[in-house]
Amino acid sequence: MKSRRGFTLLEVLVALVVVAVAVAALGRAGSQVLDGQAEMEERSLALWVADNALAELRLESGVATGRRQGTSEMGGRTWYWDMLIQPAPGEELLRVDVAVHSDQARSEPVTLHTGFIAP
Repeated sequence: MKSRRGFTLLEVLVALVVVAVAVAALGRAGSQVLDGQAEMEERSLALWVADNALAELRLESGVATGRRQGTSEMGGRTWYWDMLIQPAPGEELLRVDVAVHSDQARSEPVTLHTGFIAP
């Protein structure tokens, strides 16, 4: 009589546990990649908003020091920015710090960007 060769129930259960752990790890890695991509997209859009605010300020003549606030549309979203204009060391240029927020409450900035302009 031939003996049958095959997997025992214990071997099948161990194989299923290994496969389940591997699938869970792959799912977590995929989730982290998607979260990172969404964060990078948000930061890139916020940086473009800050660059646009600086570019608009450069077009003005006689820029005064102080604070400004505004909103911009970018990527189908409304962005809220705060700008601090102050003399740069040496006082030949103005330092402009721009904080860009994704919410109207301006709770946590998505990005902080610094530029320099001629007064």
